[in-house]
Amino acid sequence: MSRPDPLFVQSLAKGLELLEAFEHHPTIMSMNELMEMTGFDRSTTQRMAHTLVSLGYLERGAGGKGFTPGKKILQRTFDYMRSVPLLERATPLVVQLQQETGERVELSLFNDLYIIFALRRQTKRQTFSSTLVGRQLPTVQTAGGRSIMAHLTPEQMEDIIVRSETMPRRSIPSTPKTTRDSARIREYVEQARQDGYAAAAEESQIGELNIAAAILDHQQRPIATIQLAGLTSDWTVENFAKQYAPLIMTTARALSGKVGLA
Repeated sequence: MSRPDPLFVQSLAKGLELLEAFEHHPTIMSMNELMEMTGFDRSTTQRMAHTLVSLGYLERGAGGKGFTPGKKILQRTFDYMRSVPLLERATPLVVQLQQETGERVELSLFNDLYIIFALRRQTKRQTFSSTLVGRQLPTVQTAGGRSIMAHLTPEQMEDIIVRSETMPRRSIPSTPKTTRDSARIREYVEQARQDGYAAAAEESQIGELNIAAAILDHQQRPIATIQLAGLTSDWTVENFAKQYAPLIMTTARALSGKVGLA
């Protein structure tokens, strides 16, 4: 049995777990729903919720009923965004790429089993959710994630594939075309390694295709990915990649190799 971590603050972890409950329930949540999502008893849930409301990280719903994420969270998002040099360096290039292509451009950060959208430049035809930063998608099922995996060691790649197989289903957005077969994922990663970019069609959203290239730090480790999204009504994957893969690879190279990016 592993020894308990003497520096780990259990009460702080519980407070953060209460905030994380909203990841899978993006509406006002009642006390009972928070209890169900976290597994905490009523006393713990009440105390944690009250503390987070007092600090501004939770707010009461309409009429004082239920709870919703507080605006204070946006302030912490701002703190994080301005602390990452890569995002400042990438912003003008992302804007330029969107203007040149007329398609949605995104920069996502590598976070182990997930990639997290950090910069998004949308077109007028996109949905509201596709404009928001902070959303995460599984590394194995996205073009961006596979472009990153193509720069990992075989052991690191295999570790991500194996651990992804045990992720809770509710945490994995998917479509009928989402690839879950490990052998095919390995093939896609190998193809990305050969091509210098990865492609995916309708695996995260029906009607959408993506191409992506990895951004590397000064030690050639993948830390992020630049992605371009188009519509299957306008493009085939082959035509989309032929038209724009050179542009995203050029952009990824321009952002790679710098000290202190992450």
